[in-house]
Amino acid sequence: MKYDVVIIGGGLGGLECGYTLAKSGKSVCVLEQGVVLGGCLQTFKRKRTEFDTGFHYIGALEEGQSLWRLFDFFQLMDLPWRRLDDSCFDEVILHGERFKFVSGRANFVEELASRFPSQRENLKKYMDMLSDVGDNIFKSFDTAEAVDFYQKPAFVNSAYDFLNETITDPKLRNVLAGTSLKMELHPNLPLYIYAQINDSFIQSAWRIEGGGQQIADRLAEHIRSFGGEVRTKALVTELVEEDGKLVAAIVNGEERIEADLFISNAHPVATLDLVKESQVIKKIYRKRIAGIPNTFGMFTANIKLKNGVPYLNRNQFIYETDDLWHYCDYDTANQMDAALISYQKPMDGSSFARNIDILTPMNWRDVEEWKDSKVMRRGESYEAFKMRKAEQCIDYASKYIDGLKDCVEDIYTSTPLTYRDYTYTYEGSAYGIKKDFSKLMFTMLTPRTPLPNLLLTGQNLNLHGILGVSMTSFFTCAEILGMDKIKDLLKLR
Repeated sequence: MKYDVVIIGGGLGGLECGYTLAKSGKSVCVLEQGVVLGGCLQTFKRKRTEFDTGFHYIGALEEGQSLWRLFDFFQLMDLPWRRLDDSCFDEVILHGERFKFVSGRANFVEELASRFPSQRENLKKYMDMLSDVGDNIFKSFDTAEAVDFYQKPAFVNSAYDFLNETITDPKLRNVLAGTSLKMELHPNLPLYIYAQINDSFIQSAWRIEGGGQQIADRLAEHIRSFGGEVRTKALVTELVEEDGKLVAAIVNGEERIEADLFISNAHPVATLDLVKESQVIKKIYRKRIAGIPNTFGMFTANIKLKNGVPYLNRNQFIYETDDLWHYCDYDTANQMDAALISYQKPMDGSSFARNIDILTPMNWRDVEEWKDSKVMRRGESYEAFKMRKAEQCIDYASKYIDGLKDCVEDIYTSTPLTYRDYTYTYEGSAYGIKKDFSKLMFTMLTPRTPLPNLLLTGQNLNLHGILGVSMTSFFTCAEILGMDKIKDLLKLR
């Protein structure tokens, strides 16, 4: 069978593209290599307890806010969203000192100004920048203003320089950067990415009861209702090029699926590897894409708990370093200076947490010796490595969560290798290609490739995270439907 569009990868970006195109009348086939859809939205169950793979919380989901507008279009707003505490949706802990992140821009400023009174005016300037980015996020859909949009100060400056120029108290700078384990902090991080992500959570912060898998399943359900096809256990092993265009995807090494257009939600390097022979994709282009650095991966300890640890309707970010902009540049896997603790909302309404996730940055080099191994067959040395790291995570978190060690019932772990193998993420990178304000056009990719009917989508393009990937899916679809159609779908005019 031949389709209008074949989409490689059933993660969030691929499914959102499938939804938009199928709803617009295109015949669509989404091909997912895994047993289940969702990529980092996946949940998994161990001993009747469900854990999230990579989805922990999202921002700007209140009616009228940016992600609400997108998720309303995707028919996702009736899922069991649960708002985090407005009085403290995130808690930053620096060397044991605790700071609250409060919902609402004005409230956010007031809370931190009460702790840093000399910085009140600076905090207002900080929030003015975040608000400007958050309030104008859909300006990027206006093609007439696109060139000017990407020349805005938020794009041509780094978050690091902005914080140092705006906030004169070094401790407050660390506090403000303290929830940024949802991106890779580094001195060349574009201010726009930092501002867009942080502002969205300050507007409102939410979890989903029952796990992020529901998002993927709901999108797939709608794609099928529009006449599209969504397949799992469908590994694309090759993209066939003829006369300078793609004509087919080879699935599981044998099945041929033809289409007029192809969209890849996989990492650009992995995507190009699928095009074995090409008249169009030159070696210099492949080398350029392969040479772009990637963000760090994550080690996650998923912990099943006995009663004793109170459920917190917030996240905790814990640091034992004063240099938050280089915590990923550690010397050894035994080092641990930063962690995010996420509590999954108890399904039974209990006041005690049933499970928590502890996440800490992990570089590819820490697991590279096992890169040629397969899932569940990596050997005793790998299992021992993971258990040592999990115990280190628990020791680290136990300093700030009373009674945690005594309440641990079971531990499950994942490394960048896990993400590489289950979600087709290049080197297990948590946030895709590393964006650099000084090389913006080099590191913020467009959906287009040298092949005229191969497009990219997902976190490796301009923005990552749920909001970023959702925005990016529309940029990809605009290459097919036109930006005017996208604006009509989102009621932007």
